[in-house]
Amino acid sequence: MSRTSFTVLGTASQTPTRLRAHNGYVLKWDNRAIMFDPGEGTQRQCTFAGFSIAKLDAVAITHFHGDHCLGLPGVVQRRSLDNSLNNPEQLESLKVLFPDSGSEFYENLTNASVYAQNANLEPIPIPPSQYSATVSELTIETLPLDHRTDTIGYRVSEPDSVSLNASKLAEAGISGTDVGLLVANGSIDTGGGTINLEDVSSPKPGKKFAFIMDTALCDEAVELAQEVDLLVCESTFMESELELAKKYKHLTARQAARIAKDANAKKLVLTHFSARYSKLEDLQAEAREIFQNVSVANDLDVFEF
Repeated sequence: MSRTSFTVLGTASQTPTRLRAHNGYVLKWDNRAIMFDPGEGTQRQCTFAGFSIAKLDAVAITHFHGDHCLGLPGVVQRRSLDNSLNNPEQLESLKVLFPDSGSEFYENLTNASVYAQNANLEPIPIPPSQYSATVSELTIETLPLDHRTDTIGYRVSEPDSVSLNASKLAEAGISGTDVGLLVANGSIDTGGGTINLEDVSSPKPGKKFAFIMDTALCDEAVELAQEVDLLVCESTFMESELELAKKYKHLTARQAARIAKDANAKKLVLTHFSARYSKLEDLQAEAREIFQNVSVANDLDVFEF
């Protein structure tokens, strides 16, 4: 079974506070790591979290408001520094996904100061429509969201697999290296005939994850979150500030919970909180009126799923 975890680097929205850094998140999936929305201070938050930027496989940016991207220069320059003792052309590239309408901002951010560009970047500008990319065996799907600037949401999934039935394998006389051959080829010939993989296994759906930042309530958010094991969703406001949420095209805690419920997600993590809120328990309580399995993220929290 794959090992998956989600590390929170920062949970503030536009304005960081004494207790909340700007956005920044790392999704670890076995030996792969994807960073989402590196806001200001991300490099330092990675130090506190014990995460090495050199281990990143991709950076995924939802949009180019500053609290979601101003940490990219530090991430890229730290990556370049870590690569400086190696030949960067022989190292695996760092994929950077972002809305294609923000290509100018991507160029500005990755060339924000003087440094030796050894990060081996692979920019992936994403059009304002359904899109798919890969990081190793992981599939990253995107859909446009409804914010004040071009914004995309992300869905990450691993391939479906099978769960082998030990008793059925024993009954069929399959053991040792033959098990690997059966899984690789889909069938194997034995003294008693051909055994197909489906005869001794059951389907096991791959894990799924969704990341939804700045947006108004929209169908695309629900589609991205369908049946995910973990949904990370912005919760800038409470329902008492619903008019502000509508004006600035953000979500309330209740709306985030509605997305999780409608999508049949397994767990919801709320983040991206307005600085006006000091008691995050209030946002959690509001969300739990709609969807029970919800947590509020604090800086440096880790959620396994």
